[in-house]
Parts: sequence; structure tokens; C-alpha cells
Amino acid sequence: MASKVAKSLLKVSSPSSTVKFDTARRALSVNAALQQKKTLPDRTGKNVVLVDGVRTPFLVSFTDYAKMMPHELARHSLLGLLQKTGVSKDVIDYIVYGTVIQEVKTSNIGREAALAAGFSDRTPAHTVTMACISSNQAITTGVGMIAAGAYDVIVAGGVEFMSDVPIRHSRKMRSLLLRLNRAKTPAQRLSLIASIRPDFFAPELPAVAEFSSGETMGHSADRLAAAFGASRAEQDEYALRSHTLAANARDKGYFTDLIPVKVEGKDGVLDKDNGIRVSTPEQLILTIAKSVVTTFLEGKDGVLDKDNGIRVSTPEQLQKLKPAFIKPHGTVTAANASFLTDGASACLIMSEAKAKELGLKPKAYVRDFTYVAQDPVDQLLLGPAYGIPTILDKAGLKMSDIDTWEIHEAFAGQILANLKALDSDWFAQNYLGRQTKVGNPDLKKWNAWGGSLSIGHPFAATGVRLAMHTAHRLVREDGQLGLISACAAGGQGVAMLLERHPDAKAE
Repeated sequence: MASKVAKSLLKVSSPSSTVKFDTARRALSVNAALQQKKTLPDRTGKNVVLVDGVRTPFLVSFTDYAKMMPHELARHSLLGLLQKTGVSKDVIDYIVYGTVIQEVKTSNIGREAALAAGFSDRTPAHTVTMACISSNQAITTGVGMIAAGAYDVIVAGGVEFMSDVPIRHSRKMRSLLLRLNRAKTPAQRLSLIASIRPDFFAPELPAVAEFSSGETMGHSADRLAAAFGASRAEQDEYALRSHTLAANARDKGYFTDLIPVKVEGKDGVLDKDNGIRVSTPEQLILTIAKSVVTTFLEGKDGVLDKDNGIRVSTPEQLQKLKPAFIKPHGTVTAANASFLTDGASACLIMSEAKAKELGLKPKAYVRDFTYVAQDPVDQLLLGPAYGIPTILDKAGLKMSDIDTWEIHEAFAGQILANLKALDSDWFAQNYLGRQTKVGNPDLKKWNAWGGSLSIGHPFAATGVRLAMHTAHRLVREDGQLGLISACAAGGQGVAMLLERHPDAKAE
């Protein structure tokens, strides 16, 4: 089964003339075709639609965004959304924004980003956090607000900025500084200062391990891959697939959700993700190192317009990398895991009636969603294996009804483990309460434009990217229903269903 999954994932075939003709024929009768495809009922009473969405280039942390602050990056996504949709700031009723590693100076980053972007101080905003599915939570929170009749037009999004994370003093030092601040006399202050010991100076970094288990996500991914028999070769093959598909989609101009960002101190425009690259591991290290040095030494202004994490390598080159977490026999490496990423995203949701009133052409209907939670120790990253069957059952759908799959790629091993879990009778019977397995999705429809392994994963911004890739792929691939799913820290996950809107365009 393992080799079968890996081979299926790597199949890339050139379309025949028959397929090309069939695609052209279908394009001439899109409306008729859509009417014949399965549609989903509206559960909100408002027919909530995803009008459009944008994201900044997703960049490897410590590169071109390194001197910015998170709310500044978020500001770019908010302004980019307004520019792309042509919607006035005054139309926005509420902003819901996600983040995971919070900048202490801007704890409600949704509000600070909105003010920095020039929104009215009368436009309320709040920040949500749910690890890697924070912007999914932002979207569904907005859906709930619209369904409740509280607001009509919501902006949802998220930002993550790993280039500058808050580092605290140790608890001993924090306690001493607070007591020092309350000291009344010089003698009391001197006494407290004299009590300082060397271990007081050890800093506290943001948690890289699960609070409940003390285990890092990478270590958990390694164990999960081993439990489901996902080999190192399979993981490397899947990672190579992700980078290859992302590079292909980028080169064809499919990433139309990406907006350029002007960065002070850089020359030109940043308009691409900067992790997509054809290189060997050795070249990759040199390139990233050069980028980091350049970021701090250059004094020119510029605009970023590409992601910078997409790298197409070879299986032989990937095999050279050593295990990153469980040494020396682990299978998770820097190449088959998502990298630390800076980036921001934002999308516009509202009722279909409101969209028509404003003259907007939505991309998709937000039809349904569900959140799941499971054991954070042994099933930390199995959110999709629980979320996918839950949302399918809830909507009365089968695997074959889904036209596009956009699944968050935290680790290649995590993706393979979820695929194997879905295709396992044992897992279904013991954990899902089902008699038979859920089955395998059509892998030709699975993350066809790459995913977080290649494009990047700014924790709280990924959900909007998944939604926009789903909406745009449904148009380009002549589909009707798209399924989004992702795992998250704490042993949680999300699954969402989008349906193509008749007016949708992949722009």
C-alpha cells in the first residue's frame, strides 16, 4: 500500500489531444455543466460567499521581511484585499484576524493592522488563535457573524512572523524585576540585585513543544510516520512532488492570490514566494544564508512579488539530508518538512445578496465546516483523518464527489500518515466508529498546486491560502466542490467545504 500511494502521488502525465478537446468542449458549456454537478444546501440562511482573497509572498523567515513587524505585514494583506476587490474600507463591518506567535506590543494584531491600514477607528476587529488553522477559524467566525445577522461584510485573515519572536526573561528574573520595581529604598533594591544568580539570565523562547506532552511537532511527525509505515523514500518523494507542482503552478501564473509587497530597505518589488527553488541541498543552504545576510546589509527599497521556498531537487539530493528530530534513524528532514515562514493573508466574505448589491462576483460559497480534536500525544497531526470523514458524512458526500483537495502539508510524513489512516479499515473501526475505511482520494486532485511544504507555512495565514487555491482550482479544473483540511497543534483539525460560484473567475 505504501509504495502504491507514493507512485500515485508522483504520476504526472501530459494531456492527450482527446483530453484537450474535452476540456475545450466543457469550457463552452460551463453553466450547463455546473447545473449537472452536485451542489450543497445553504446552512446559514445567508448563502455566505468567499468574494476574494490575497496573500503576501510567503518568505523563508529571516529573509526579506526580517526588519518588519507583524502588523505591518498584515497591513499589506488588508490593503491588497481592498485594492483587488475595489471595496471601500467603509463597507467592512468587522475584521477577524489570526496569529499564533504573538508580538507582545500588538496583542490584538487584527485591530492594530486595521488601524495601520487606514480603516476607521469605528471598525471593530479581534484576533483569534488556533495554531495552524487560525485563519480558518477567522473565516468560520466571520461566517457565524453573518449567519447570526450581526454583520454583513467581514474581512478574515492571519499573519505569522517568525523572523522576530518574543523572547522572555526567565521566570526567576521576571519575578526579581517585578519585586525590584516595587522596592521602596535603595537598600531593598541592592538586596534584590545581590540575589541574582547566573541561571536567572537563561531566556525563555516561545514554545516549540506541545504543552500537554512536552514533545516537539517534528518529533511527533516522525513517530506518526513510523506508526503508519511511511518510509523516508516516500516522504522525500512526496516533498519533491509538492515542490514540483508548486513550481509548475507558479510558472503558469496560477498564484493570482499573491500580491506584491514593498519593503523598505530592499531593491525592487517582492511579488513571489521565496521558498520555491530548483537547487541541491547545499545550494539551498548557501542561497538562504546569502538572503539572510543581504537582508541585513542592503540599504535599498524594493517590492517582493514571489514566494521563496519552492525548491525542485532530486531524490538523490534529498537522501543526503540527515534526520532533523529523531537521530540517527528518524525520517523527517529539513526537505520533507515545512519551513519557518513569514507571511500574511486576508479574504472577504459576505452574504451572496450583499455581494450582488455591491456588484461583486464571488469565487465560492462557504458551504460547511467542522472542527475536530483528538489525542495530542499519539495523534497530534491526524486532524484530516478525522475531519475529512466528518465533513463528508455531514454533507452527505463521498470521496468521489470532491473535485479539489487542499490539505495542509506540515510534514510529508504527516500527509502520508493521514492518507494511510483514511485507507485503513483498522483505523476506521478503532478510531472513527466506522465498519470500513473512508478510502483514498483521487490523488490527481490532491494539492495540485503544491502545498505548505513548498509554498511555505506562516501558521496563521495558511488557511486563507488553502481557501483561495481551492476556489481558483475549481475554476481552472472545471470542478464544483472543494475540500480543505488541516491539522493543528494541540491535536486539533479543521475541514471545510467550498462550492464554486457561477460567477467565479481564477483571477
